[in-house]
Amino acid sequence: MEITNELIEQITRLVIQEVSKETQITKSQYKKENIETVESIFQDINTAKRGINRKEVIIGVGPVFGSVIKKTINNLEHKKVIKEIMAGIEEEGMIPRVIRVIKTSDVAFIGKEATRLSGSGISIGIQSKGTVIIHQKDLYPLTNLELFPQAPLLTLDIYRRIGKNAARYAKGLQVKPIESKNDSTIRAKYQVKAALMHTRETEYVITGKESVDIELL
Repeated sequence: MEITNELIEQITRLVIQEVSKETQITKSQYKKENIETVESIFQDINTAKRGINRKEVIIGVGPVFGSVIKKTINNLEHKKVIKEIMAGIEEEGMIPRVIRVIKTSDVAFIGKEATRLSGSGISIGIQSKGTVIIHQKDLYPLTNLELFPQAPLLTLDIYRRIGKNAARYAKGLQVKPIESKNDSTIRAKYQVKAALMHTRETEYVITGKESVDIELL
């Protein structure tokens, strides 16, 4: 199928209609929403400190992952996503630790913040829409070990494999990067929804706010 400007415009209009139906909430409304009153799949434990266990791999999630937003862009439940990533880490004999990064909604900087606190220096950063990065502490924020930018193509199996790869990096083993799927039509289909989800998450960023250790309920 040929991707034309007319087709992109049609898809964009449909996506906007669907997102409007799903959210039923305006920007001014959700800015006023008290995140502490929103039901979450996590409970806060304490301010996140630097880990000392070399077997620790941190999963850093975005500001509203599992609370204001509970599903990825392709409707995978956040709770299932986190469980799969954790399972992948545990299968390699490593220890998963989950933190909420509040100071940024950018996946590269979520990952970088998580590496700063990770005992192994390896982390996984994930935005609420599902985009994922595997990061390492001595890399610049915009460089990484592996990046999975097309969130609509990610499955629970891939999230589990991401956890396994992160754990293998932490162990210093040779790792075969996960082959990234690519679909040229994805951007046209999801760009509006992706932008709206990212904007919504960014509204809850608090610059300079310390990250928090969290655990699944």
